[in-house]
Amino acid sequence: MLARQRQAVILEEARRTGAVRVSDLVTRLGVSDMTVRRDLDVLAGRGLVEKVYGGATSVVGKSTDEPGFEAKSVRQRAQKEAIAELAATLVRPGTAIGISAGTTTWTLARALDAIPGLTIVTNSIQVADVLRGSTQPDRTVVLTGGVRTPSDALVGPVAVHSLRSLHLDVVFLGVHGMADGPGFTTPNLTESETDRALVEAGRKLVVLADHTKWGTVGISTIADLDEADVVVTDDGLSHEAKETLAERAGELMIAETAETVEAEEA
Repeated sequence: MLARQRQAVILEEARRTGAVRVSDLVTRLGVSDMTVRRDLDVLAGRGLVEKVYGGATSVVGKSTDEPGFEAKSVRQRAQKEAIAELAATLVRPGTAIGISAGTTTWTLARALDAIPGLTIVTNSIQVADVLRGSTQPDRTVVLTGGVRTPSDALVGPVAVHSLRSLHLDVVFLGVHGMADGPGFTTPNLTESETDRALVEAGRKLVVLADHTKWGTVGISTIADLDEADVVVTDDGLSHEAKETLAERAGELMIAETAETVEAEEA
């Protein structure tokens, strides 16, 4: 098991139970005490757990915490790029697609430049900016109106009204968190309503979420896990999370990151 995969398992367990013990993790992961402690150091350095004597406790943000776009855009860049490249293979020329706000969906928008004839509807200012620079002359970009959130999404009654009149082939949804039970969630109540309208406008739902989103729960549910036709995530996702998503969602697609490929070739 790679270090990132171990750390994902540790983080998921910490979030599930509130705390983890080094001795328990040694047994579960089949690695040394020192290896577990190094993994905890990495997670603590990222602000995801707090180290205590003999283990660590979960650092869980409030369900209404909403980081700004710039803060989120620097997180898990390699994973988001791998997810975006894989998700782009689901887009066919000449189709109408919806793209929600988010840094992973923003990365997807950059990966769509070579695909001709697309009509793209989005409630993201950042996504629209990327699409506006496309080299495709036959591309149509529709930006919904609405009230701007900290993550540069346009939400509220204006956005919802415009989305409810549309019919899209595929909707690509970025999420704040995903978990068994709450499903796909957001920390913004108004954005949740807008995202649900976008989901309802599409014949097919593709959720894009890197492995750190597993176990995170925002205040409002956008969709249940089984509403996703496809979930595209990265290879840092824990085995337990993969099993849950594979069982609940229509299809689970795992993007290999550059770090994984390099490790396998070494």
